[in-house]
Amino acid sequence: MTDRWLDDVEMQAWVAFLDTSNLLLRRVDRQLREDAGLTQPQYELLTRLAQAPEQRMRMAELADALVASRSGLTYQVAQLEKSGLVRREAYAGDDRGVLAVLTDEGDAVLRRTAPGHVRVVRENLVDVLDREQLVSLADMLGRTRAHLRGLGPEGAG
Repeated sequence: MTDRWLDDVEMQAWVAFLDTSNLLLRRVDRQLREDAGLTQPQYELLTRLAQAPEQRMRMAELADALVASRSGLTYQVAQLEKSGLVRREAYAGDDRGVLAVLTDEGDAVLRRTAPGHVRVVRENLVDVLDREQLVSLADMLGRTRAHLRGLGPEGAG
């Protein structure tokens, strides 16, 4: 642990990161709520399932991918299950394992909602930066993500 305070540039970077992520997530969340009645974490959950083989993932793997607690993921899946967008199934070969599965309705909601989501992300992040800046941003955040994921679950929260 360090006792060294952030210098001016470090503080500017930190505050800019916080402000940008909070402002962008609010805009994304608003669009998702208006277009589909979904929160940003629910939308991300649906997209992860849509990209998974056979549109299903073990709950534990899904929680890790989403950087969510097991209980938080269970709550979100239950909410999506009530809406008919996700269902849970027992995992063959593991009595304790549970799969989250994207339903046809969940896939349809995702397809209807994606264009608005992409529009908000483009208008507020992607199209604000040039290609070189996007490559740098992807590299910087990728390095930070790899560092944090390397710390294990205790580093995620």
